[in-house]
Amino acid sequence: MGIVLTLILLAVGLYGLVLLRGLRHDAQGQARAADADSPSRAAGAGAPAARPAAAPAPRGVASPAVGWRGLDVVLGAGLLAHALVLISPWWRVDEVFHFGFAYLLSATVWIALLLIWLESRHMSVGRLPVLLAPLAMVVVVLPVFFPGAAFPLDRQTPFFVPHLVVGTLAYGVVFLAALQALLMAAAEHRLHPRRQDRAGLITTLLARGHQALPPLMVLERILFNVISVAFVLLLLTTVSGGLFSEEIFGRPLTLNHKTVFSLVATIFFGLLLLGRRLWGWRGRLAIRLTLGGFILLLLSYVGSRFVLEVILNRI
Repeated sequence: MGIVLTLILLAVGLYGLVLLRGLRHDAQGQARAADADSPSRAAGAGAPAARPAAAPAPRGVASPAVGWRGLDVVLGAGLLAHALVLISPWWRVDEVFHFGFAYLLSATVWIALLLIWLESRHMSVGRLPVLLAPLAMVVVVLPVFFPGAAFPLDRQTPFFVPHLVVGTLAYGVVFLAALQALLMAAAEHRLHPRRQDRAGLITTLLARGHQALPPLMVLERILFNVISVAFVLLLLTTVSGGLFSEEIFGRPLTLNHKTVFSLVATIFFGLLLLGRRLWGWRGRLAIRLTLGGFILLLLSYVGSRFVLEVILNRI
């Protein structure tokens, strides 16, 4: 347990460093913008002062929105420590695996952050790592306080672990799709300044300082690629859970709220892909359907387990 707590503290510290560096760069960027505007205001009706050319953006997640060359290394180290925390239940000699809403949230955020870290090597992901850092700091600690239900591994069927892994991957990829939809909303937010008063807080934060965002069409293509992967994983999870419910869980399939929310979320993403292919669905409709599907999926397991484990105090 001492090793796990050390890894948790290490992950929290590294994620905290990512957050602090991002906030520091924001403050420096605002100060530079204020200094650059001062000569223009002083010039009055004269010729506007020339602004210095922007420095080239370094590779990795250190995009112009973050501006620190070592950020990708620190974030990668945080992800490694977080991964070791996630696999730590498999180290236990009692061969009992604990799984609940806290573990699933932690794994979901880790998968999304890992994919963003990998994606940042090919395109700017802007402020996403900085905005996710405080969330990662919280979820990496949650399983300590809410370990969830105990599953003795020697009593589980061969289908149990693959179903659990695919389901967790599905959550992570859907979460990434939701983040990608927010990134797309941020790009649209910058293109249409008149809509800024109606933009949400997260979209506004993502859009601020985001000159290096890829074109909207590129973001849209990436969004639908991510949704395609998410739909396949959700379909595998839903079908395996339905066909092999007795083999996986030891009981027949029951049509409860968890099953209904999962089915509706899967249908949501399937309809979005079909609508894209047949009727060219895109833009704000795609963003809303993606976020709606993510919320439904979040309610299906995380919401129900949160109510059972935290509010009703039942495992």
